[in-house]
Formats: sequence, structure tokens, C-alpha cells
Amino acid sequence: MPAIPNFEPSSPAQGLRVLLIDDGAHRVQLIQQELSRQGCEVVGVIEQGALIHDCVLRLKPDVVIVDSESPTRDTLENLATLSLQMPRPVVVFSEDGDQATMRRALQAGVSAYVVAGLQPERLASVLQVACLRFEQDLALKRELTQAQAQLSGRKIIERAKGILMAELSLDEDAAYKRMRRLAMDRGAPLLDVAERIIDAQALLRCTKLG
Repeated sequence: MPAIPNFEPSSPAQGLRVLLIDDGAHRVQLIQQELSRQGCEVVGVIEQGALIHDCVLRLKPDVVIVDSESPTRDTLENLATLSLQMPRPVVVFSEDGDQATMRRALQAGVSAYVVAGLQPERLASVLQVACLRFEQDLALKRELTQAQAQLSGRKIIERAKGILMAELSLDEDAAYKRMRRLAMDRGAPLLDVAERIIDAQALLRCTKLG
């Protein structure tokens, strides 16, 4: 996952590596000139949405810019795949202000969707907003993933505790203390001990069935 550069107020876009996608609007030359003027490096220009994934993998841009009359289904599908596998800030310049199109673009992971033409003087600020929004969305996703992992871990510990209660005739508090002692004796996380207890019960069941 790319590290998004910090922005300086005097030159918000300076130093960014940008991949341009010409999705039918044919204004990439103007965008490329403005990016170069602002100190960005255009690492590639492509015309096929199917090439997005391979180009990002090979060229490692900081930002992807799509210039489009209206984003095609193929382009949005490839952007969605990119968002899942190698997320990057994505900016779409489009003439299509239809809400359904905008919604599909945002669902595909687009960080900024700009309608009503390309204004070169706004390019730097658009890139800055897109990158900041991308960082915010990324932080939220990490928090969600962490919360889900913690919930999953608690469920595993509760399940292992239930096994000890049933197998050793322990009450809930005693079963939990037994697990903590096992974890301390082995110098292992409590979750690891819980998983081993569950695995051991599954193994015993297989043995009995055999």
C-alpha cells in the first residue's frame, strides 16, 4: 500500500507520481501539462481500463486520474478491483453528473469525482482533497478491521472457555483463570491458547469417531 506524501501549502501536488487514464474525454494532454507544471511525475498514460491493475503494480503511482466523458462500466469495475487489491487515491474528471453514475464511482473506491469540466488551476487542490479523503477512508477501514478482529477473538476465547467448563466441570470464572494460567505458563497470547483448546477438542472428537 502506498505512502501518501505530505502536502505543503505552497505546492500541494508537488512530488506526486500520477497514472493518467484516458477514458474517452481526450484531455489527458492538458492534465499532463498541468501536473508537470506543478512538479508531479506522470508515470504513465493508458487508454484501456483493463490495464489499470498491471500499470499500478508496475509503475507504483501515488494517485490515479481518470479523464472521462462518463466512466465506463469496465473502468469502474477495474477501479473497484484496484481499490480492493492495491488501493490508491483515484480522481475522476467527468462530464456526467448523474447521481447514479457518481454513486457507482464512489462505490468503486473513487476519492474525488469532479463534474463540469477540467479547470487546470483547481487540479492541485482536487488532488490534495482526494489524497486526504483516501487517508481518512483508509484509517476508518483499518479501525473496522481491528474491531472485527477483536470481536472474532472474543468469540474464540468464549468458545474455548465453554469447552473447559464442560470438560473439566469448571464455572466460568475458573475456566477463564485456567486459560490465563496456561497462557502465562507458555508465554503465549490468550487467543492462541483458546485456539489450541478448540483444536484439541476437534482432534479428540475425530479420534472418537475413528
